[in-house]
Amino acid sequence: MKRLCGVLFLLLLTAINVSAAPSRDLTAGEAKAFIDKNKNAFILDVRTPQERNQGYIPGSVLIPIDTIERRLNEIPKSRPVVVYCAVGSRSRVVAQALSNSGYSEVYNMKDGVMGWYRSGFPIKK
Repeated sequence: MKRLCGVLFLLLLTAINVSAAPSRDLTAGEAKAFIDKNKNAFILDVRTPQERNQGYIPGSVLIPIDTIERRLNEIPKSRPVVVYCAVGSRSRVVAQALSNSGYSEVYNMKDGVMGWYRSGFPIKK
């Protein structure tokens, strides 16, 4: 139920503020290049703790999608934010919600950690 409420909150945020700057999609390769160039980028993992235990992008911070609403203050507005999940669907919802909440530079890794892994980029376990 908490997860459903969190997702509904994010969808509502997305629907309310259509004038916000949209989030932008990046492939895993583009995200890797962006992160390498922008060392201050905040890398946000919105998967479950169980999924994260299988492997995650080094330097990323886990804030599961169903906790985003109450943990929004942990995501800095002053840094670019790269959001990822397993394959890009949950991260797309979060990225758009962040954009609608006043975050000016938000990127969705559209192929998720699976794309990152398939590209041969480092995964931490």
